[in-house]
Amino acid sequence: MTISIDDLQTDDTRAAASVDRTIRLIEAGAATGASCSPELAKGPWEFDAGPVSYGPGSSMGDVIPTGSPRQGALPESYRTASADELHARIRAAKATLGDRAVVLGHFYQRDEVIEHADFVGDSFQLANAALTRPDAEAIVFCGVHFMAETADLLSTPEQAVILPNLAAGCSMADMADESSVEECWEQLEEVYGDLTATDASGRVPVIPVTYMNSSAALKGFVGRHGGIVCTSSNAKTVLEWAFERGQRVLFFPDQHLGRNTAKAMGVPLEQMPMWNPRKALGGNTAGELGEARVILWHGFCSVHRRFTVDQIAQARVDHPGVQVIVHPECPMPVVDAADAAGSTDFIVKAIQAAPAGSTFAIGTEINLVQRLAAEYPQHTIFCLDPVVCPCSTMYRIHPGYLAWVLEELVAGRVVNRITVADDVAEPARVALERMLAAKPPAAAPQPVAGA
Repeated sequence: MTISIDDLQTDDTRAAASVDRTIRLIEAGAATGASCSPELAKGPWEFDAGPVSYGPGSSMGDVIPTGSPRQGALPESYRTASADELHARIRAAKATLGDRAVVLGHFYQRDEVIEHADFVGDSFQLANAALTRPDAEAIVFCGVHFMAETADLLSTPEQAVILPNLAAGCSMADMADESSVEECWEQLEEVYGDLTATDASGRVPVIPVTYMNSSAALKGFVGRHGGIVCTSSNAKTVLEWAFERGQRVLFFPDQHLGRNTAKAMGVPLEQMPMWNPRKALGGNTAGELGEARVILWHGFCSVHRRFTVDQIAQARVDHPGVQVIVHPECPMPVVDAADAAGSTDFIVKAIQAAPAGSTFAIGTEINLVQRLAAEYPQHTIFCLDPVVCPCSTMYRIHPGYLAWVLEELVAGRVVNRITVADDVAEPARVALERMLAAKPPAAAPQPVAGA
């Protein structure tokens, strides 16, 4: 697909929200700024046939596991179509399918995909949104692999969950694989004894908690071992649930969400050892594990690891009075230096609630930040990281893939279906049901301090 500079230099809100447009302008020398890789300007299909990788963007330096899903060749007509043609084909296919298909778009998707979504939100909001369309034959999830798995867990057996590009994985989710977690569990049993035995308070030695950003296999592991799933919105409530039932928590795959949440609950840092799966006892002593309240898996989000305290300091120099909001997947020093930290939904609601003329520096994925800046022109909104570096795997979804899977549905063919095996799905649903039952206190969205 080719786009001229004249096509890119438009002023409408949709164009202003487009990270793809921004990257192309930068690479063409028609805009100031920098991206983290010139290959971001290429079509994602150019990486489908090459070595298995996460692709250009924030995760391009992460090691991808052997056997990770690969996307087959996208037919040429979708690779060479103009942007206008692809949008027209998507709209036509959706009109033909009607209520038979529902398109879900994650906050971090490129705006050219979001404009065709029936629902936009975070991973769990979207999985729940799909439940409002029980008559839809197909759920097209424009996100990453673990999100499509969750949608399959929560949808009916008759519904097909489709991921437009099978290469849209998640490096954070891949940092905790089932075999490594099983091995960790066995080593913890050597330290703590029978992990099903209860103390005088009725608590077991350790409760496993997995972040939503994990594979169905790990959700199944958690379900089998009395654990629970959490989101960035309800992590505190879930940890409270876990502490009522266990003396300590094994939290994976994201160390930062676990550390930031537990620290805010008063857990000392010295009681939060890191578990490195490549080392015996995760790199800890039995004594350190005995004193632990939260055992943090050595995983992270490459998008949120890019944000730094220096970036926050620079934002405050350049924009006096700026409100800094970051995602809790950011490292602890960044969260501590910010004015507020919260989920993507929290960030959106904080901006919606702010008085006109507010200035925000946001520490989360650039597609959401740039979209918010375009949709709320009454505010000044910018990304903390001055380098344009989207989520590598979210960026693998492109209108070309969306048009392809929708037109295949029109033709009566289901491609790129994501299914979770029954033996994994059953315990994974148990862990998700526990999460749904552990509801955080209802509260209206609050503006950040000083807004």
